[in-house]
Amino acid sequence: MSALHSTTAKVILLTGASSGIGEATARLLSAEGHILLLGARRRERLDALSQQLREQGATVDVLETDVRRRGDLQQLADLAIEKYGRIDVLINNAGIMPLSPLAALKVEEWESMLEVNVRGVLYGIAAVLPVMQAQQRGHIINVASIGAHSVSPTAAVYCATKYAVRALSEGLRQEHDNLRVSVISPGVVESELAETISDDTARDAMRAFRKIALKPESIARAISWSIAQPDEVDISEIIVRPTASPY
Repeated sequence: MSALHSTTAKVILLTGASSGIGEATARLLSAEGHILLLGARRRERLDALSQQLREQGATVDVLETDVRRRGDLQQLADLAIEKYGRIDVLINNAGIMPLSPLAALKVEEWESMLEVNVRGVLYGIAAVLPVMQAQQRGHIINVASIGAHSVSPTAAVYCATKYAVRALSEGLRQEHDNLRVSVISPGVVESELAETISDDTARDAMRAFRKIALKPESIARAISWSIAQPDEVDISEIIVRPTASPY
């Protein structure tokens, strides 16, 4: 581990930490010496990950966190304040992607995407914003998608939620001149998200689309780089695509 000097190690909250981009980000940031508070719904996977990271010398706390519940995110923020006295970075990473044509009328899936992808981001912001305002500094990183820039068939609702993430991030940035706000917009990435698609046509199309997928570590490096910039430098948005992707 190449631990950072104590003055540069940051207290970082990360949601959706049990797999994919979240897990890769946790591994990279802990290797860089940051203090992590990890949240996800799958507690057993969080515990396994945190044990591995601690064995490597990392400082890691975990809390079972469902971003659909505002109180869960508040508890994660409260734990950071209780143990470390500050919150330097929030990474709103948790998200779901059950794609389907609008005509399939999978209304419950639409509602789930709105709850996780939009309300979850808002609840994360609400949990840390008063702390960051009091500190007069902080960094909120929202993981969006290439779907926040263009819409494709079967992805209308998903894209709508990611457009919302971009809009919320830009509004937050404009309202606070002492906070950094970054949007990380991945293209296609290897993850479990495709397996949550219940519509056969959309699931098959996504599997084909993922043949040129990036590794989650590619997104983790973009997140790490944005965190590493000086306080006066705001990386407003990064789009990370596979080189071979036309989208």
